[in-house]
Amino acid sequence: MGKIIAITNQKGGVGKTTTALNLSASLALANENILVVDSDPQGNLTSGFGLRSRMNSGLYEVYTGKATVEDIMLQTLIPNLYILPTTMDLFAAEIELLDKADREMTLKNMLWPLKKRFRYIFIDCPPSFGLLTLNALVAAESVLVPVQCEYFAMEGVSLLIKLLWRIRGSFNETLDMEGILLTMYNRHIALSRQISEDVRKMFKSKVYDTVIPRNIILAESPSHGKPAVLYAPNSSGAQGYIALAKEILNENNLLF
Repeated sequence: MGKIIAITNQKGGVGKTTTALNLSASLALANENILVVDSDPQGNLTSGFGLRSRMNSGLYEVYTGKATVEDIMLQTLIPNLYILPTTMDLFAAEIELLDKADREMTLKNMLWPLKKRFRYIFIDCPPSFGLLTLNALVAAESVLVPVQCEYFAMEGVSLLIKLLWRIRGSFNETLDMEGILLTMYNRHIALSRQISEDVRKMFKSKVYDTVIPRNIILAESPSHGKPAVLYAPNSSGAQGYIALAKEILNENNLLF
């Protein structure tokens, strides 16, 4: 059985979509069957895989019963990596879910039958807390939190931890912390080093050994419709996500 992991942080610009894009690709290149869910109405994950032109419908249509998961699922450039894509129509799903019974269970009901097919299912969450994020956290078994090595990082992750405890108490009592990923790290800047030390001191073993460096390739590759691990696999950013994939597989006693 596979595992559903939500990639979330209510702060924007911390590397959630970059992580979903490149971690999923790295794991798929290690011969794992992977599904990513673009649950952010901005649709940057869908664009990052270069799939806009192939879409007939997206996650909004599944939320509203106009399509099934199988109808919208697309294969990426990597044969064993699939995506549930989205468009800006997904913004409307939050409004339409308001009157629905068990509205927080909608995404879970979509994804749990797919655990038999995929080793990991990653949900790329929007940078806010609403019904889309709530659905992701109810569907997920654990949460991966990207934290940028910049000012306010500690405050943001502390607020998120409090939110996760509330979700556990009210909606998903088994929700766990998968790990905290330090992103946008620059070893030449004292603040980056200090934030890294502070996060590790506070969250200890929950922080991945792997650190994702600030690297222009990570920002550039989505404009070419490819994850960095395909666009420039030898870049420091791509190598960071390959190392993260190895770390995750090793933690789960899987060979890379």
